[in-house]
Amino acid sequence: MAEILLHRVGPGVTLQDQGRAGYLAQGLSRGGAADRLALVEGAALLGQDAGFAALEIAASYLALEVSGSCRIALTGAPMRAFCEGGVLAWQASHALAPGARLELSGALGGYSYVHFGGGVDAPVILGARSAHLAAGIGRMLRAGDRLRLGADHGGRVDHGFTPQARFSGGLLRMVETPQTQLFPAQQLARFTETVFCKDMRGNRMGQRLLSEGAGFALTSGLSILSESIVPGDIQITGDGAPFVLLAECQTTGGYPRIGTVLPCDLPRLVQAPAGAELRFAFIPLQEAIAAERAEAARRAGLRGGVRPLIRTLHDMRELLAYQWISGATAGDELDREQP
Repeated sequence: MAEILLHRVGPGVTLQDQGRAGYLAQGLSRGGAADRLALVEGAALLGQDAGFAALEIAASYLALEVSGSCRIALTGAPMRAFCEGGVLAWQASHALAPGARLELSGALGGYSYVHFGGGVDAPVILGARSAHLAAGIGRMLRAGDRLRLGADHGGRVDHGFTPQARFSGGLLRMVETPQTQLFPAQQLARFTETVFCKDMRGNRMGQRLLSEGAGFALTSGLSILSESIVPGDIQITGDGAPFVLLAECQTTGGYPRIGTVLPCDLPRLVQAPAGAELRFAFIPLQEAIAAERAEAARRAGLRGGVRPLIRTLHDMRELLAYQWISGATAGDELDREQP
């Protein structure tokens, strides 16, 4: 079975899959990939299940070597990708030869993913292979680590697609929480009219947002009892700044929640670079449910949008291995067929 040897590993590189659902009552949030859409995209590019574990790179760098031939896909926040001196397209799948070295760097922000045919074969803990740093499950990867790859049943390579636009900020739709009506109507209106910027301070637990002017602190918020919280909840901290909870958030909290971002819009937040502008808008619950269903249907059809890469001769390092003259003949076949 092929292995991955990690040569250079920056901070924030972890192994991630869809996470651990069903443990909220035990105090464990789902965790998993910060951008689960990127896992679905990688699975579509490789023609495999979206539950396989991949490498998540949090605006960092990574250099690895594969011991055997394998297929990879690159999704999420674009990075510079080089393999044996050649440039690899992002949002695409590729074949790596035994001993090939892949080098990734230059992400402007967000989370990038390296997927492998068959996934990364790591131990399963509580139903998942992903690291949950806040809960002490797994750890960040480091140079010298060796990771086994699962069995790959083969499939397409040199395919790409156009990802969902989510790398420059934008509008985040949200629904009301039990505490939304505790905020004065004027304050709620100001919240939806404010342009926020993504703070550099953020991690897999949550993302702080910045804005000009007064904050959004709630005076009565000090008397709110702790209750269950989930990714997407927008807590208003004591200084009035919004803090959007993400994959590894705690399971309970006492800060007032002004709203909850739709799960299908969270990738736009986690993939926005620091300083990107973000805005919020309340939508009715039924509209939110319809939006989630539409996104689920879109993700289910992602494989239909995968297309072969258009490659230039200059980029084809294996050029001489192709059969460029198909159907060549000696030229006298017609003469030989005459009676």
